[in-house]
Amino acid sequence: MRGDRIPTKLLCRQLIPSADPALLARLEVPAGHRSLGIVTTDCDDVSYAALDEATKAAAVEVVYARSMYAGAQNASTALAGEFIGILSGPDPETVRSGLEAAAAYLEEASFRTANDAGDVVYFAHCISRTGAYLSRQAGAAAGTPMAYLIAPPAEALVGLDAAMKAAAVELRVFYGPPSETNFAGGLLTGDQAACRAACEAFAQAVCEVAQKPLGAD
Repeated sequence: MRGDRIPTKLLCRQLIPSADPALLARLEVPAGHRSLGIVTTDCDDVSYAALDEATKAAAVEVVYARSMYAGAQNASTALAGEFIGILSGPDPETVRSGLEAAAAYLEEASFRTANDAGDVVYFAHCISRTGAYLSRQAGAAAGTPMAYLIAPPAEALVGLDAAMKAAAVELRVFYGPPSETNFAGGLLTGDQAACRAACEAFAQAVCEVAQKPLGAD
């Protein structure tokens, strides 16, 4: 049904207490960080937001985060999924805290269906205050409210237009179609009320496109 929540599945979570120096160097891990936490999931955008949440909950850095090509339905192995993220920290307990925060966030944020068939989905998520990771991606100060908006290519473009017209928000990052997972969208910033309004306008526009993909009669 339209509006149904699509949960994100955590496929793999691993902790390396003391990583090899060569691996730390390749990942450009900050000085003093020796522990790594690795996660894979079946949804990339929710996971990017979850890693950002980890940076607010623990003294960790996101040192690697990538989407897998063509999405979770085309994953090459059972644990590859659609996303891989790596956190670094000074010790195992700190990284474990970051991993736990990320896993908990996966239970909160989610894509939703835009039509009854469930074959069009979107992510319209308001982040009340960004952590270190998404702030860096957007070139914004930590703690900035953000609207994280993602949908299939055509729906995303219509939705972004509606979001920016509905609220006093700034498009800080544009994910032009197609992304690695064949979606599109952006990161918008403003005050919390504006970001919520942008999310609502985006969701409504995406649902309208899903209902009438060929436009008005």
